[in-house]
Amino acid sequence: MTTTLITGANKGLGLETARRLVAAGHTVFLGARDPQRGQQAAERIGARPLRIDVTSEESVRAAADVVREEAGLLDVLVNNAGISGGSKPVGEVTATELETVYATNVFGMVRVTRAFLPLLSVSAHPVVVNVSSGLGSLARVSDPQRFESAWPVLTYASSKSAVNMLTVQYAKAFPEIRVNAVDPGYTATDLNGHRGTQTVEDGAEIIVRMATIGADGPTGGYFAADGPVPW
Repeated sequence: MTTTLITGANKGLGLETARRLVAAGHTVFLGARDPQRGQQAAERIGARPLRIDVTSEESVRAAADVVREEAGLLDVLVNNAGISGGSKPVGEVTATELETVYATNVFGMVRVTRAFLPLLSVSAHPVVVNVSSGLGSLARVSDPQRFESAWPVLTYASSKSAVNMLTVQYAKAFPEIRVNAVDPGYTATDLNGHRGTQTVEDGAEIIVRMATIGADGPTGGYFAADGPVPW
């Protein structure tokens, strides 16, 4: 049985990923900040609810203790929790606003990964999937032919670029773990006011695919449904 944790999984891409992995036979810990919403979502799809606020060291440590007690290890970690930070003009974004987004999207990912590394180390084939975005690609945002270049979102885009670098660094530091970043594409979720052009079923495809790779799968990469994404 494969044991999986997905953060920010009570709705959107996280919930769809959880649903698909439960259907694939995983024991899924459905991570959510709000315990009631997490419980309701987990009951709907047959997952285990897990209260986890990625911005809180105490909450993350407590969540790791729960998984340790109930499962003894972790095979797959999907760092999905994230916030948008809005779309203010670049010159009007404050350092405080940047810190707020990074607290979840970047520091939260580091906090969770660090806390669960001991449990991942017990797995025979550990996998980490970091949910990034095409907006984190310097190549795409710099290319006027790409739609990503038309979105001047300093907070969110820069946080996802940081996620990409963290992915590479973790992959280098832990060669026994398959660590990859994924771009789900422009998916209709609460994060973008449901303005995305594809469904959560479409967006979750690459997350699920990379969560289910084998020990011979890629690591230190950046992938979308149609293949590798340029950094």
